[in-house]
Amino acid sequence: MHILDVIILGVIQGLTEFLPVSSSGHLVLGQYFLNVKSPGNTLEILFHIGTLCSVIFVFFPDIIKILTTIKEKSTQKILMYIFVATIPAVITGIMLRNKIEVLFESVNSVGVALIFTGLFLLLPTIFKNKNSKYSLFSSIVIGLGQALAIIPGISRSGMTITLSLLLGFSPKESAKFSFLLSIPVITGAGVLGIQDIPSSEMFSADIIIAAILSSFFVGIIALKMLLKLLEIGKFHTFGIYCICLGIISIII
Repeated sequence: MHILDVIILGVIQGLTEFLPVSSSGHLVLGQYFLNVKSPGNTLEILFHIGTLCSVIFVFFPDIIKILTTIKEKSTQKILMYIFVATIPAVITGIMLRNKIEVLFESVNSVGVALIFTGLFLLLPTIFKNKNSKYSLFSSIVIGLGQALAIIPGISRSGMTITLSLLLGFSPKESAKFSFLLSIPVITGAGVLGIQDIPSSEMFSADIIIAAILSSFFVGIIALKMLLKLLEIGKFHTFGIYCICLGIISIII
């Protein structure tokens, strides 16, 4: 595995982790075209560590606000909703971890999942914002969407933000909840998978550093880009992109 390939894949991961186009799906396609052979999903875990740092960097003021107001009921409610929404992904990740890893080797499966993601992203154009408030019900629904995104080709941010929009939340609140929700999930996935890294000779120190840093810096750019696109109402355009890419993936 060459370090340049890792950097290219890190850039792909950083761009697609936050844009609703499935980072895992793009990573599978990227490895396919670059002919990179990576055991399991270790490489994706390294990239996720980088993008986790991106979320913390961009939303640092919000995270600090939560920590400094943790005794307030409004903050405690937000934390409870994040906890509830995290449960489905944790259960799915633990129970289906080994089975899902097989899908990382299937371009056809990724293509089908990308088409599903694309169609789902088009749904918010039908509904209008109702300025809804988060609840246990909405947290469970969003959490189930996040759990489904364990499948390569189904976008985590796409599922969680789209479901939030469908439930009537504003684009800004949808994005904020989605990416705060990503922190425990990505952290858990990293802790769960990091144990596999030392056992592989393919992942030397320079490879690990290149993977984390490339996805981190590009992730910051992509995250800020998505927040702006949500503000101007262009979120659904990613749906068309996913559908086209999914069809191409199946054809090849």
